[in-house]
Amino acid sequence: MGLKNDRWIREMAEQYRMIEPFEPRLVREGRISYGLSSYGYDIRVADEFKIFTNVWGSLVDPKHFDPRSLVDFKGEECIIPPNSFCLARSVEYFRIPRGVMGICLGKSTYARCGIVVNITPLEPEWEGHLTIEISNTTPLPAKIYANEGIAQLIFLEADEMCEVSYRDRKGKYQGQKGVVPPKVER
Repeated sequence: MGLKNDRWIREMAEQYRMIEPFEPRLVREGRISYGLSSYGYDIRVADEFKIFTNVWGSLVDPKHFDPRSLVDFKGEECIIPPNSFCLARSVEYFRIPRGVMGICLGKSTYARCGIVVNITPLEPEWEGHLTIEISNTTPLPAKIYANEGIAQLIFLEADEMCEVSYRDRKGKYQGQKGVVPPKVER
């Protein structure tokens, strides 16, 4: 497996529609950067958020997730309560080719504010909007800016094709649109 550069990412975006919409340059002025970088792609967070709340005294259980523990919010700025988190989604829709894997890391601008971004790997032949977990680790409210950068994707191309892709095994998050809470197949 090898790390891929900006030229390769641009070609894959054009050939496979791997990233839509695709920004062919890094957009920076007056905003948290997004778009194509040297060895990755900085994704944006959309204006749809699900903020965790303890109003109903719910337990966060991935096998029996209570949707009442989330409050829907749509807006250009989202305030995450202290020591809490929210779910969001990427602006971009992804179609990962069979011989490719994506790894996502939070942007340093948010990390320096105590905001941690978690996104699971983009597996071969997965497609959809990324569901993004944004944690506020501080004792203060934290602001997230919609339609600006939130994390960077790094792409790796395999030396050999995998035997079973995400699509082959009919992964439960295949084709997801919007913010998707956890689910367990029954």
